Amino acid sequence: MSDFPPREAVARLPATPAFSWSHFSPSAGLAAVLALLVGYSGPFLIIVHAAQSAGLSAAQLGSWIWAVSVASGVAGFWLSWRWKMPIITAWSTPGAALLLTALPGVPYGEAVGAYLAAGLIVTLVGVSGAFDRLMQRFPAPLAAALLGGILFHFVADVAAAANQQAMLVGPMAALFFVGRRWFPRFALLAAIALGLAIAGAGGQFAAGAAWQGSSGPSWTTPAWSWTAFVNLGLPLAVLALTSQFLPGMAVLKASGYDVPARSPVTTLGVASLLSAPFGGHGVTLAAIIAAICTGPEAHPDPSRRYVAGLVCGVLYILLGVAGGALAGMVLQLPKALVVTAAGLALFNTLASALAAALRDESHREAALLTFVVAASGVSIAGLGAPLWAVLAGGLAGWLLEKRRV
Repeated sequence: MSDFPPREAVARLPATPAFSWSHFSPSAGLAAVLALLVGYSGPFLIIVHAAQSAGLSAAQLGSWIWAVSVASGVAGFWLSWRWKMPIITAWSTPGAALLLTALPGVPYGEAVGAYLAAGLIVTLVGVSGAFDRLMQRFPAPLAAALLGGILFHFVADVAAAANQQAMLVGPMAALFFVGRRWFPRFALLAAIALGLAIAGAGGQFAAGAAWQGSSGPSWTTPAWSWTAFVNLGLPLAVLALTSQFLPGMAVLKASGYDVPARSPVTTLGVASLLSAPFGGHGVTLAAIIAAICTGPEAHPDPSRRYVAGLVCGVLYILLGVAGGALAGMVLQLPKALVVTAAGLALFNTLASALAAALRDESHREAALLTFVVAASGVSIAGLGAPLWAVLAGGLAGWLLEKRRV
């Protein structure tokens, strides 16, 4: 069940199998819930911090969360339904981090105008097919190595969490691996249930962690500014394409799902355009939380994992509409529990990605370099490790190929 899906497996799967209610499964639903827990437990706080740093009102902050949540949910549900693949979406976390320093001092209307410009750039890249041409030239072993590098520290963080809260993390990990032997379909669910019980008994839930914004959409009329475009719009587009769409497509490709990049890039570019006047800074493909839904933990049958994408879409919309209540619940979970659950969910996917990355001897060195750079977390000139991993691995692969010739 942990074997990495070979590329040829894609051809054996129908591109758009007929939907059936029987495709729903507890494991796919659990994968979706866990993906959203991870998404809202960290990146959510970045948005709140950025809004507070920029002096946004409670209404503007609530509208921002509403915009990115609903846009992610609608786009992700549609893409997963259309392709019958677990295409998981999210707001741009690197973009939110950029806004921590770039948004303060920019008039909010001009910031919204920059969001629109970024969405337009992404849409045009998707429509042009340029992203598809890039993905076609990216070797499968390097895609697997990129995925492995992205996931590595999330799995390694389980060990760090155990060092801090051994009595919570240790039993969860032990039950997970026992479950992998005796009840593999429910091993992760059992580990999470045990973690919740231990955290509850130990009083580890963050009582009082609360959402301070209001919920619901609030329109802001966009304004154009070259300064905002250069400082916000253009960097947001570049970060979305290199730090989100590139690894997001690599996750899908490495998991055996062959979807034309034009479809998700264009769809999410349009979703970003529509959500911008309500404060949305951009929605993109997810990478880390996507791996939770594309791996065997979601379902042993790859053709039934798309259900996780549908559930994710519905949950995103509910979180956006419900505003603070559901998001506040996420913030009350112990960080160690969320870290451990995510790491355990990604364990088999990481193992399979590494096996696929190093299987082909002709790409082994380039794949290893891709993995190392991606796992390093290096950031140069404001661009993250995934982009530099692609460039380093691609260049190494080209040079080594020339050497063999």
